[in-house]
Amino acid sequence: MNFYVGCPIWSFKGWVGNFYPEGAKPSEFLREYTRRLTTVEGNTTFYAVPAQKTLEGWIEEMPETFRFCPKVPKAISHEGRLMENLERAREFIDIMSQLGRRLGPMFLQLPPRYSPKLLGDLQAFLAVWPRAVRLAVEVRHLDWFEAPHDESLNELLSEHNMARVTIDTRPIRDLAGDEILAGSVYQSLVEARERKPDVPVVPKRTSDFIFIRYIGHPEIEVNTPHLKAWGDYVSSQLQEEADVYMFCHSPNNLAAPWLASKIYSWVEKQVTLPPLPW
Repeated sequence: MNFYVGCPIWSFKGWVGNFYPEGAKPSEFLREYTRRLTTVEGNTTFYAVPAQKTLEGWIEEMPETFRFCPKVPKAISHEGRLMENLERAREFIDIMSQLGRRLGPMFLQLPPRYSPKLLGDLQAFLAVWPRAVRLAVEVRHLDWFEAPHDESLNELLSEHNMARVTIDTRPIRDLAGDEILAGSVYQSLVEARERKPDVPVVPKRTSDFIFIRYIGHPEIEVNTPHLKAWGDYVSSQLQEEADVYMFCHSPNNLAAPWLASKIYSWVEKQVTLPPLPW
């Protein structure tokens, strides 16, 4: 069992002088990041497949103990049905597999319009996904969280040993309408959950690894009760021999690495873990 903790990005100038050393340059950000955390949610691949030279640079900078979890490109997940983009998916897998041991689970985020009516498309896509490549799936259409679709999705993912992504937006729901969320990727997600009863944040284990996305409040102390509860859950899953990947976000990115450090410290009190590189 391993606990990997990180953020959605590494290239953020706002971390210079606090998370990164004073004077750190963008060309040094990846190296500095991997000296502190153990995984990253590779959101850059959602927008563009990395060029070969870029990929080689990542391989050179990332230690073999680091895990890069690339987000499946939106050209695959958000443009038509999944099976229509199968060849693109195979090409993406081939490219990212060059990371070797550094490649963590890939992350397929389905758009809000992808409802349970498309279950057949999802079944066909997952059936041809290579077993050797771990995959985590996040659904956003709220019908997936209701019976019988909830059970159907869990059974499908369990059949293929794929994780069901748990996303926790509770810490920022009280920020709905706040300027800090305006224009962010979290705004629409919070608004969707506000329009319906809160979707319970009940992790469903469907594979031998766990994939958690925690959207933290920018005021770090507000996160304490949530992080403690997640710490207990992560500890229990590690004790059951699961690998756990947890990614800490925050609306302005500033708090994200500190949230990752805090959750790791909490779990470390309950389970023997190697110290963070940080």
